[in-house]
Amino acid sequence: MTLRVAVVGAGPAGIYASDLLINNKELDIHVDLFEQMPAPFGLIRYGVAPDHPRIKGIVKSLHNVLDKDNLRLIANVTVGRDITVEELTDYYHAVVFSTGAVRDRELLIPGGDKSIGAGEFVGFYDGNPRFERSWDLSAEEVAVIGVGNVALDISRVLAKTADELAVTEIPDNVYESLKQNKAKTVHMFGRRGPAQAKFTPKELRELDESPTIQVLVDPEDIDYDQLSEEVRRADKSVDLVCSVLESYAMREPDDSPHKIHIHFFEEPVEVLLDDAGVITGIRTERQELDGQGGITGTGKFTDWPVQQVYHAVGYRSEPVEGVPFDLERHVIPNDGGHVLTEADGEIVPKLYTTGWIKRGPVGLIGNTKSDAKETTDMLVADGVAGNLATPTNDSADAILDLLRSRGVDYATWEGWYKLDEAERALGAADTTFPRERKKIVEWEEMLGHSRAGE
Repeated sequence: MTLRVAVVGAGPAGIYASDLLINNKELDIHVDLFEQMPAPFGLIRYGVAPDHPRIKGIVKSLHNVLDKDNLRLIANVTVGRDITVEELTDYYHAVVFSTGAVRDRELLIPGGDKSIGAGEFVGFYDGNPRFERSWDLSAEEVAVIGVGNVALDISRVLAKTADELAVTEIPDNVYESLKQNKAKTVHMFGRRGPAQAKFTPKELRELDESPTIQVLVDPEDIDYDQLSEEVRRADKSVDLVCSVLESYAMREPDDSPHKIHIHFFEEPVEVLLDDAGVITGIRTERQELDGQGGITGTGKFTDWPVQQVYHAVGYRSEPVEGVPFDLERHVIPNDGGHVLTEADGEIVPKLYTTGWIKRGPVGLIGNTKSDAKETTDMLVADGVAGNLATPTNDSADAILDLLRSRGVDYATWEGWYKLDEAERALGAADTTFPRERKKIVEWEEMLGHSRAGE
């Protein structure tokens, strides 16, 4: 018997889960991979800074998965709007939700509502059609709250020149905004110390590769308590991050036109506004390590003059209509794979989850792979045990007939090849900054290349 599975969300989590399902050794599984956008790849296409070609290379491995038999992409379809979750269970033996996390957590300090979430800015410079087409970059001094890789990306993009980024895949509208960028000084703020920063070593080193940027750290911020030293000795990555930060702290300012200052032990407590509600600065309270893995405030406050504030304090998932959702943790309740009811924690038949909407926005790509295996192992075990009810409509093309009957203009994997070709042609045709590709931003233009039957 062939098992038909719908995977909702064509980012890394959904693609890894699909690959594990179609390659399992116990069941013959066919997967339909649903995606809300006209193009696949999720976070890799729309959440990674354009000047990170090494990370973008992950697309090649994901591409190889989508080329496989028994896997079909059905994009430009919103589950909960174009088709309900209940209907999906009528067409598939099981449904796996891997819709990720794209919205920003709120910055809950006075004036924090005037701060811009990292996801909004990333969505802009990555050419996500659901985000702004232009950006106000008139601030000369900018604060970035957070000491993780997303904060690094934002700080680096703000500090680089438009021409440095023009050789990447950014679309024309992003380049035009970046040409107007006035930022000269970027302040990154973390409330704990170097050993608690969430950077990865390579990304931290890359922050300093541009000839127009100098990264600086105050020597007084290089501080470790006993627990920090133990963490550093036990984790090579933490030790490398601390070493890079120490090298930045040993410098004297040079004549680089753009400076990125990484501040530790400074907890933002207020975004400062004038009478008109315009940002004039950010106030932080100095912290110190408490020797027990935490920090405590010192009562010393500093006001930093900035005209814009970004916060990279985490992403959050959004609910899928028809699926239980924990509004406090922003995840689908689960037991490691099965979706659970909110009220009593009972398994919801046929529904599974993986990725950030399962466990929250933490971890790297490697975590996503292991996470997908946990979920798919549960699904396969349920299939082997005969616990997955046969769908009412078990024809492979029945779902496509339903979408067409509703006028849903869905896109396909064959369509992605056409969109990919069009973006590559745009990149090659740019005589000023020829590059591998130039992203198409407008939704309808993307769909014009990738829709079924075109």
